Amino acid sequence: MADTVRNHIAGTDRPAASGETMELVDPATGRVHRHAPRSGRADTDAACAAAATAYRHWSTTTPAVRQRALLGIADAIEEHADAFVAAETGDTGKPAHQFRTEELPAIVDTLRFFAGAARNLPGAAAAEYTEGRTSLLRREPVGVCAQITPWNYPLMMAVWKIAPAIAAGNTSVLKAADTTPSSSALLARVAAAHLPPGVLNVVCGDRDTGRALTAHPDVALIAVTGSVRAGREIAAAAAADLKRVHLELGGNAPVLVHDDVDVEATAAALAAVAYYNAGQDCTAPTRLLVHHRAHDAFLAAFAAEAGKLRTGAPDEPGVDVGPLNNVAQLASVQALLERLPAHAEIVTGGGRPPRPGFFHEPTVVAGVRQDDEIVQEEIFGPVVTVQAFADEAEALHLANGVRYGLAASVWTADHDRAMRATRVLHTGIVWVNTHGTTVSEMPHGGVKHSGYGSDLSLSGLLDYTQVKHVML
Repeated sequence: MADTVRNHIAGTDRPAASGETMELVDPATGRVHRHAPRSGRADTDAACAAAATAYRHWSTTTPAVRQRALLGIADAIEEHADAFVAAETGDTGKPAHQFRTEELPAIVDTLRFFAGAARNLPGAAAAEYTEGRTSLLRREPVGVCAQITPWNYPLMMAVWKIAPAIAAGNTSVLKAADTTPSSSALLARVAAAHLPPGVLNVVCGDRDTGRALTAHPDVALIAVTGSVRAGREIAAAAAADLKRVHLELGGNAPVLVHDDVDVEATAAALAAVAYYNAGQDCTAPTRLLVHHRAHDAFLAAFAAEAGKLRTGAPDEPGVDVGPLNNVAQLASVQALLERLPAHAEIVTGGGRPPRPGFFHEPTVVAGVRQDDEIVQEEIFGPVVTVQAFADEAEALHLANGVRYGLAASVWTADHDRAMRATRVLHTGIVWVNTHGTTVSEMPHGGVKHSGYGSDLSLSGLLDYTQVKHVML
């Protein structure tokens, strides 16, 4: 990967018009390893103009044309897998073997799913709903989409955004996270062989870049995966121009562990998911709610599993947990632990390993109470809390007792209990006896402060369309 990342606008790679750049820091070393453009208004204007121009043609293409383009991009990602691994892990610090074997195949599958979905848009049959008039529905693209992605899954979230937009006939201006733009810029460069200029544009930059993009008059829809703060700001800005908004925000996933599970197996399964990507995942199982009869045995087993995990740099052998993405996020996790109330106990971890970079030990905190900050707020790091509950009703009450509503899971051998929980849990996703698996065919989105709108699935595709009634 080149030491300098470029914007991709109207089919060409280019620096920021101002010449300004940002330093990209390798989270595994804490040292600058690349530079990227700090894009300003001139860059977002150019990208939006390119997208608006391209939209006039791309929106009229057939689904078969859009399908071939997405399939070509999927094949190209597989062909250039090594380059994508280098780009992503250099910016994020995540273990290279995990990204290559778990994330890249899912990314390619998402592109191939939306390639097929482009040719299967649902719609009502034409019919006469009043005498002498025939009604039919047209499902059309929205226009230029401004899409903002986070630093925890840069390439995956970019594909989750651009694939449905392009499949539906829209054009995109993607603003990558300021610390992790490399894989998104590479995606645009690879995709340029399969898309007309201007269909996919990528601009790098900071919050001001994002503000300029989302306020642009050519933008019809804004889609963001990010923090609640970012979602509020973008929704407020979009309201001024009545732009459509799609928000996938934070999470604080509860896990209900009942006393009829295999404690050792459940602890091992949850530990593997909880600390994946150093816990920087909005669906990560961060709040483990355990029946009081199983609590002590489960806590011991889970802490033992957390203690086995090895932290390290992307290319180190046997690494389970990489660093946090940036120094600010590391400081946020440390501060949260420093503010723990006296009744909370760090069972394992809690500190930093003695090495450079933004590493933090996998940590388990017990003895917490529902109103504790560490329970109520999204941690977004390798820290998991464990609470006891007395019965099913209390478990559900605790699970729903935060402002987030993205994901949850229930672990039990009782089918009826599991089904009751899936009905009562106020989240967009509920897993039973598993956690964290996504599939392209099913929607991914939340409720409450976790946002609204769906990624993945036909629901995600429909979010990038608008309906027109035609009467003859």
